Amino acid sequence: MERIYNKLVRDGIPDIIISNNETPVTGILDDAEYKKALEEKLYEEYEEVISSDGSDRCEELADMIEVIRALAKLENKTLEEIISLADDKRAKRGGFDKKIYLEKVIER
Repeated sequence: MERIYNKLVRDGIPDIIISNNETPVTGILDDAEYKKALEEKLYEEYEEVISSDGSDRCEELADMIEVIRALAKLENKTLEEIISLADDKRAKRGGFDKKIYLEKVIER
């Protein structure tokens, strides 16, 4: 029996598959394919975050951070640099702590 995935997976996944007495069929993506696969993975993780809760949601958020780390590396940045950018934006514009929902803006 075969299970088809056709998606980017973490580096340790082929070894896990082998340890389960199965055979992974893998390839290596070029840079353009890798970027596209990471973007698809980010969307996949987003969907998993939205559909989960509790500790499962925290696991999915951790997966999302790993994808963000890889995307940052493509831009020659570290996760810490991305977090610093987020902190700067938070300092200038605030976070989401007050739960403000903007309904509309009325022009004068």
